[in-house]
Amino acid sequence: MLIKSLVVGPLEVNCFIIADDNTMEAMIIDPGDEPDRIMEIIKENNLKVKYIVCTHAHFDHVGAVADIKSETGAKVVIHKDELEIYGGAKDQAAFWGYELEPLPEPDMFVREGDKIEIGNLKFEIFHTPGHSPGGICLYGANVIFTGDTLFAGSVGRTDFYGGDMNELKKSFLRLMSLPQDTKVFAGHGSSSTIRHEKTNNFFNGEI
Repeated sequence: MLIKSLVVGPLEVNCFIIADDNTMEAMIIDPGDEPDRIMEIIKENNLKVKYIVCTHAHFDHVGAVADIKSETGAKVVIHKDELEIYGGAKDQAAFWGYELEPLPEPDMFVREGDKIEIGNLKFEIFHTPGHSPGGICLYGANVIFTGDTLFAGSVGRTDFYGGDMNELKKSFLRLMSLPQDTKVFAGHGSSSTIRHEKTNNFFNGEI
């Protein structure tokens, strides 16, 4: 498995490019900005992008979706509960003082338990609301991509539209039940492990 990451945009989102290094089929998670840098990695590694997966639709995570879709023809994937926020991402960006071009219609809705496959790699969809209604995590190959549900030492905020602290607590506890050596790749900040978060994440004390 190939995992490439780059920090994009003014809010420093972690964009991940994951590929089966045998078939070179790939998915891009949270292309929030800087499509040229993302496409440079795609081209350098001769990757065939199958999916553009948005862990949620806040503008800082979807800003490059239109350009990447245009370049690759990949399917845009979100959870259906995130559709309203996805549709409002341009207005949300404007509120924060940023411009966002219109987003393409999603090609595919995923829900709890669905699988995303690239080559021989399979990632299970966890519906993890709290930071946003349709937030998802992708779990497989002993790693999990958590978007803004779980950070190293912290969790996503719940004061945006659609946020829900009670739901976030449930989602957090679910992630803490994963194998302890599972590596955590979050939407912002550094990587971690479930073991480290069970011991060190401040949110444990909030539950």
